[in-house]
Amino acid sequence: MSRKSKAPTHWADNYAERVIREKGPLDKDKKRRYTCASGITPSGTVHIGNFREIISVDLVVRALRDRGVPVRFIYSWDDYDAFRKVPKNIPEPDAFREYLRMPITRVPDPWDRHDSYARAHEMELETLLPTVGIEPEYLYQAERYGSGQYAAGIRRALEHRDRIRAVLNEFRTDPLPEGWWPVIVFSRFTWKDTTTIVDWDGEWELTYRCDDTGGEETVDLRTADCVKLPWRVDWPMRWAAEDVDFEPAGKEHHSAGGSFDTAGRICREIYNVTPPVTFKYDFIGIKGRGGKISSSTGEVIGLNEVLEIYQPEVVRYLFASTRPNSEFQISFDLDVIKIYEDYDRSERIHFGVDHVGEARRIKESRIYELSQVREIPQHPPIQIPFRHLCNLLLIVAGDVERAVREFPGVAEADPHERERLERRAWCAWNWICNYAPEEFRFRLNDGTEEPLPLKDAEREAVRALAQELRERFDMHDEKTLQNKVYELARERELEPAALFETLYRVLIGKDRGPRLGGFLITIGKERVLAVLSRY
Repeated sequence: MSRKSKAPTHWADNYAERVIREKGPLDKDKKRRYTCASGITPSGTVHIGNFREIISVDLVVRALRDRGVPVRFIYSWDDYDAFRKVPKNIPEPDAFREYLRMPITRVPDPWDRHDSYARAHEMELETLLPTVGIEPEYLYQAERYGSGQYAAGIRRALEHRDRIRAVLNEFRTDPLPEGWWPVIVFSRFTWKDTTTIVDWDGEWELTYRCDDTGGEETVDLRTADCVKLPWRVDWPMRWAAEDVDFEPAGKEHHSAGGSFDTAGRICREIYNVTPPVTFKYDFIGIKGRGGKISSSTGEVIGLNEVLEIYQPEVVRYLFASTRPNSEFQISFDLDVIKIYEDYDRSERIHFGVDHVGEARRIKESRIYELSQVREIPQHPPIQIPFRHLCNLLLIVAGDVERAVREFPGVAEADPHERERLERRAWCAWNWICNYAPEEFRFRLNDGTEEPLPLKDAEREAVRALAQELRERFDMHDEKTLQNKVYELARERELEPAALFETLYRVLIGKDRGPRLGGFLITIGKERVLAVLSRY
């Protein structure tokens, strides 16, 4: 749906408006679309911190498309960078030291699944991104450099190398020497970047020497597959080459004198274009799992691991509901329950099920729209509250299909909605098995266990509850059942807390559990009586 007539309500909308305002209106002869960019070096698993940039761009892309304008979303794989460090998580890491300083496209895949180490990480992300509704156009920098597409940009950097060096030196404590060259050459003798520039003819021919072998070679920039620009020059060159209008960056790039500052200067002064609209995004922490996010060490949380706990719409919600310059944590602990509850609340507000003030309604509705993987649902979807779903799954020992099937209304739902609910159930079961605290988990007794030794008054109360449920189960709700247990305790002069503890031990073998009234209803008449009737 188009939001052209609506005022911006979300940070992504604000940046979409800014792109249009600062980059000017589209023109069929000069500018036919806006280009939004993101990218990373596939030197390791693309972790959830890296994903923040990707989805931040996607949200702005969606905001632009909602305004009815054509947008190109490019994702650059900087796979022509050097292999600088052997991560700890690859098999036989010592065997990979021989590939250090080579382009990562020339490093073999340690898992023997793809053509290179770079392609293994590229495919890992490219396969996952459609799951969360992100499908950019991928640009592979090794291919683009190797095909000569950037030859003119490299030559321009060489022509203005003194000016580029002066810009970079303004922000360096150790100035680049006069003999510095704004190019990197991978020696075709060893394919390592341990080389020295010997000469440039002022046009297309560049001569270098291999530091390891002493061999010299002259290459043509238009056909050479071994020359590239260093990062701080490469970035602005590509902004110009791809006509990039929007690209965010992490706060380390946005620091004073950081790579975004120098890239902006080089973009204007060397390539004669204005840098893209941008913002800085903050770091992401992980709550409920140990370890620091680091691609180079292999200690990362990838998108695949987040999708094991959060359904795709909720993953998008985590980012759509948080301003990019705010640091936040992705939780794997009990906060998972609240995050699902927050998403469900946003959905109910969007559909007018929950009533809030107009400003809150507009805000939550837009967050919900941007959280959807594909089309925005036309009608309120069936909601199975995450906590309730966890209880259902524990009751049926992880039988996902059964847990979903037994929820009211699911039998009549369309296949897409059932699939979405089953996805949530799989996430819930993964969370229960891997992250839920021990006190949260339980196993429902099935009636075959040896009955617990109970005092007479406790046994009478259990039998009375069984009789009540046998005769009037359908007449109760959570509140009335809870009150019934209090009544049974008072009638037999038992402490209510003691009776609740007894019932939990009878049902799940623990002293406490989910709120009892609702829990009995969730378990269901047949399963409850199978246990209580043994007393």
